[in-house]
Amino acid sequence: MSEAEAELAAQREFRERIEKRKSEKKGPISAGTKLSGTAADLLAAVRAVESGEKPAAPFLDRPAPAAAPGRPAPAPSPAPARPRAPEPAPAPRSASPETLAATAAVLAGGGAPAALAGPVAEVLGAQAAEALREDPWRLLAVPGVRPEQADGFARALLGAGCGPDDERRTAALIGLLLERAALRGHTAQDAATVRAALAGHAVTDPGAAVEHAVAEGVVLAFRDGPEDPEPEATEEPGARDEGDDDGDGPEPVRVLLGLDRYALAEESLADGLARLVNACEKDADWTEAASVAGSSSASELIRAVAAHGLVAHTGGEAARAEPAALITAARGLGLRALGAAHSADGRNRLAGATGDPATAVTLAGLLSGAEGPGRDEEGALAVDLLVVLDAPQLDVETAAMLVESLADGTRLVLSGDPGVLGSAGAGRVFADVLAARACPQIASRTPDPGPIGELVSGIGIGELNQVEAPGKEVVIVPVRDAGEAVHRTVQLVADSVPRAIGVPSSDTQVITVGHGGSAGTRALNAALKQRLNPGPGRFGGFDPGDRVVHVPVPGRTVPAVVVSADAEGLRLDCGGTEVVVPRERVESAVRHGWALSAHQAAGTRWPAVVVVLPGDAAQGLSRAWVYTAFGRGERHLSVVHGVDQALPRAVAQSPAQDRTTRLRDLLEAAAR
Repeated sequence: MSEAEAELAAQREFRERIEKRKSEKKGPISAGTKLSGTAADLLAAVRAVESGEKPAAPFLDRPAPAAAPGRPAPAPSPAPARPRAPEPAPAPRSASPETLAATAAVLAGGGAPAALAGPVAEVLGAQAAEALREDPWRLLAVPGVRPEQADGFARALLGAGCGPDDERRTAALIGLLLERAALRGHTAQDAATVRAALAGHAVTDPGAAVEHAVAEGVVLAFRDGPEDPEPEATEEPGARDEGDDDGDGPEPVRVLLGLDRYALAEESLADGLARLVNACEKDADWTEAASVAGSSSASELIRAVAAHGLVAHTGGEAARAEPAALITAARGLGLRALGAAHSADGRNRLAGATGDPATAVTLAGLLSGAEGPGRDEEGALAVDLLVVLDAPQLDVETAAMLVESLADGTRLVLSGDPGVLGSAGAGRVFADVLAARACPQIASRTPDPGPIGELVSGIGIGELNQVEAPGKEVVIVPVRDAGEAVHRTVQLVADSVPRAIGVPSSDTQVITVGHGGSAGTRALNAALKQRLNPGPGRFGGFDPGDRVVHVPVPGRTVPAVVVSADAEGLRLDCGGTEVVVPRERVESAVRHGWALSAHQAAGTRWPAVVVVLPGDAAQGLSRAWVYTAFGRGERHLSVVHGVDQALPRAVAQSPAQDRTTRLRDLLEAAAR
């Protein structure tokens, strides 16, 4: 089994455990305080569902929290000694010819291309044809299908029997809206936002559509607001936006809508973090280890971890020495201490700081079973202390899976730079833990050195300063348009940086704002390939020596180099590890990688970085984006600058909470 298959299987196994716990609960999962009116009626309906009278469990309600929860019952199937994702199910297999034929026939009947049969069968399973006949709008579950395409398909199958307010259509649209929101990082959405979007899709009564979706369990509804609002101040999931003209009375409490997978993950994560906080030995004496830690910040971190089961640590690149010192100190005390980084590069940097490769893994490798110390007989990771670096890259599902894998008494440290871009997946775990003040927070006082460190530190507080760079550590290259930006980027990577800085092209990474556009990753990669490794692309568009990124699962990017191809697939060298990507997955899982987006680059550093800012990129800039991109270079940073004053404006603008999540509220409730 490949690492990617093991990782996917571990995710499935985790979701199955959460679903099992959900089904075993006697009452609804806690999620917020009680609602009134229609919402209260829906809650009563859900309780009927959970007693077996109805087939769905849509509405969540959190009573006032009692004592902090203990560790949930472990899953019945234990993990093996090596954490190979306990007896995982195999990765999804190709659909049978019969399934594909039946699905293609239904698609053809609705005027949809037969090429969709494979993706539809992968999403809907062996009964895809029957599912589409019963509900044509389930086609929206297939990535890339637009609402107007699903509408046309439904009209062709159902004729006059369907319309814009068909409950199957509105339910599918709500699910699609929340899935799209999750791709932007949200685990929930304001019900008013969903209603407005439904109106934009010609739904005549968005409020009724939302109420129906909640009642049927398509989505879950949550309260977001004060602990005990007046009943009349409570908004209902399907409430219309009629306003209150006199302005008197309390502000309405907004209702959030979410998909169960993210709701369950946030619930599980909040419970798990509370368990770690309460199960830890509080009187451990690490005084001597703290006294020889090497820096005051490292000593402070060691003392905090000695007394707490959960600790948050913030700081830049240089501050990573402090978690390394903590791991070394804990291992010196006889504890099983381990650090997990977001990328292989981060793992290698941590191993270099501790001096012991056995102390460092990638988080994906740890959870999939490809790396790490193994699991105990109950399936928990065999560690006493786990330090997660690059914590802002933790999405809520990965974080929940991780915490679920930690035994009572395990200490967990979340360490990272809060200024960088957030995770590729849904959630803002690190930011929510910090905002909830759910645990001690140790802020490093170790500054990042050199001109790049000085520049990035200023960006972190909203200042784009000129810095002295006598060794050409920072170079600004002005350009007039996107075409010139591409030309100068290729020139820098192929010529200027190797000659003037001494960093070869293979160690220089290009970072730009997006994938599309005249100077996005696609255009830049095409130009860089033509200059650095020209070829016909005989292996599915790739040639030996091409610099690529492998995306084994959504949200994870692994830099690699193409080695060869054969009947098994495309062979890649991923930092010394050979990976074979099956031929059918090459198109979706491998992309050229001379140029990346800042999200793809997060968690990794290179000796030299070229950041490309063409004029059409201004709208995509933010302080977090600039901070992340500029901080990827170790020795050299070139900025191909074509956005004029948009760059300092983006840096000066105060960062906003750009993701709607529930974890902070859940953590605060658990702490009361």
